[in-house]
Amino acid sequence: MAISAKDVQVLREKTGVGMMECKKALVATDGDMEKAVEYLREKGLAASIKKGDRIAAEGAAYAAVIDGVGVVVEVNAETDFVGKNEKFVEFVHGVAAAVAKENPADLDALMAAPFGNGRSVQEEQQEMVLVIGENIKVRRFARFDTGVSVAYVHAGGKIGVLVNFEADVPAEAVEAVGKDVAMQIAAMNPRFWDKSQVDDATLEEEKKIMLVQMENDPKMASKPEKVKEGIIVGKLRKFYEENCLLQQDFVKDGSMSVEQYVAAEAKKAGGAITFKNAVRFEKGEGIEKRQENFAEEIAKQLQK
Repeated sequence: MAISAKDVQVLREKTGVGMMECKKALVATDGDMEKAVEYLREKGLAASIKKGDRIAAEGAAYAAVIDGVGVVVEVNAETDFVGKNEKFVEFVHGVAAAVAKENPADLDALMAAPFGNGRSVQEEQQEMVLVIGENIKVRRFARFDTGVSVAYVHAGGKIGVLVNFEADVPAEAVEAVGKDVAMQIAAMNPRFWDKSQVDDATLEEEKKIMLVQMENDPKMASKPEKVKEGIIVGKLRKFYEENCLLQQDFVKDGSMSVEQYVAAEAKKAGGAITFKNAVRFEKGEGIEKRQENFAEEIAKQLQK
C-alpha cells in the first residue's frame, strides 16, 4: 500500500526515529501505525516510545563561534536538571559543531547530518534519550558564515544570542561591542533590530491605538487634528525606542542609543562596525509546559 508523507511524519513524532526508518517500518507493517511502532522498538530504534510523547520545554539554548562560523541552537529536554547534565551539554555542543561544519538547509537536513562519531545527529539524539532517560529534541538552529559573529549565552543556557557584524576594526573591539549588544538583546528582547524593519501594518495598528487612546481622553479629544498628528509622531518615536534594538537606550549607558554606542566604539577603534543581524533563542519559548500534579502522578504510579 502507498505510505503517505503525513503517516511517516506522525510515526517520526511518536518515536523520534529518522524518516527513512519510519517509512521502512510502515511499509513492513502495511501502514499499521501501532505495528510500525512495535517494529521500530524490536529493531532497537525506538526503545522508549513514551518518552517521545512527553513535553520537552527545558534543556538549553547555546551560541558559539566555531571556525569563524556563528551558530546558535536550542535543544530541549524535559527537566532543568538534565539541561546541566554533562552528557547533555556535550550533545548540545556537538549539535552546534554539526551546524557549523555541515551547513544544513533545515532541521531535517541537520538530523541527517554526521554528528562526528560515526552516527548521525538523529541517531545521537536517540542515544541521548536512552542514556539520559528523558525526551530530548533538537528544536531549531541558525548560522552566520559571513561577517564577524559574536556569541553570548545567558544564565547557563536560558538564552542564546548570536550577533553578526560587518567590521574593519580589530577582533577584540568587535567582540566587546558584540557582547554588549548581545546582552542587550538577551535582556530586552526587542521586536525589531532597526526602525526600518517595522512594517506598515504594524505602524498603522500602533497609530490606530494611539488615536483611540486620544479619543478616550477628554483632554486630548478636542485638540486639533494637526496637534494629534504631532503627538502621534512623538509616540511613534517612543515606540521605536522601546521596540527596536538600535534605537533602544543602551542599557549600560542610558545617555545614548545602542546605535550610538556601536558607532562610538567603532570610532574609538579607528574604523566601522555595522550591525547586520542577530538571533535570540530562549529555551522553551512558545512551548506549552504541562503543569505537573505530583500527587496525582505518584498515585498513578502506585496503581500500575
